[in-house]
Amino acid sequence: MLFAAMILFFGGLYMVISQSNTMFLIAIIIALFILPGFTLVNPNNSRVLLLFGKYVGTIKKNGFYWVNPFFTKKKISLRASNFDSERLKVNDKIGNPVMISTILVWRVTDTYKAAFDVDNYENFVRVQTDAAVRKLASMYPYDNFADEGLDEDITLRSSVNEVSEDLEKEIQERLAMAGIEVLEARIGYLAYAQEIANAMLKRQQATAIVAARHKIVEGAVSMVEMALDELSKKELVDLDEERKSAMVSNLMVVLCSDKDAAPIVNAGTLHH
Repeated sequence: MLFAAMILFFGGLYMVISQSNTMFLIAIIIALFILPGFTLVNPNNSRVLLLFGKYVGTIKKNGFYWVNPFFTKKKISLRASNFDSERLKVNDKIGNPVMISTILVWRVTDTYKAAFDVDNYENFVRVQTDAAVRKLASMYPYDNFADEGLDEDITLRSSVNEVSEDLEKEIQERLAMAGIEVLEARIGYLAYAQEIANAMLKRQQATAIVAARHKIVEGAVSMVEMALDELSKKELVDLDEERKSAMVSNLMVVLCSDKDAAPIVNAGTLHH
């Protein structure tokens, strides 16, 4: 068709100029009518074809094509697209406000659905992704705090893989009607909202301190028990219950203290 259009255009133009015959203008008009039918399809692109509002088909194979000049050609990309959502303020399962965003990798697989089942498929991806993130955040707590009576295996902060899988599944269900495949979905940003961030930071620090103290106390008790057992086995000193209690108290203070102990040397006897 490209060769025919060139022959008609240049041949008609030559005949009009050389023969001064306006009848050959018809050939030029036909060539100009043929030209709009040419279309170029690049790799990972497509052309959706319509004839007076009726769907005709889709060209997905890359190359140079000629179609009916009356066809309306709509371009839809088949390439993978990356979408980084805005940071949304939502409430987690226990009502704490958190800031969350998601990173989505998607592509069009069904051009008919993308072109005709939704108004604007790119905007549809954004809106439905935000809706899925809001729903997901309300299903899980941000973190698992023992003082709230929570016994959750999955949390937004610690269960990254599980949350990402659920998010990907939720978004895929929403975007299926638009002919869109979700390649990857994961949490891009997650933090407490500004109004409670300081309080939650102190709470996390307190939880960590309590857990550390618990381990320190366990270790101190074991060391005191070992010390008493060794003294008893080797019979280095005979301690009554009162002195054992004093020794345990002193050792616990030394082992559990935040600061280094300042030893006091007793220059007297054991009884004074």
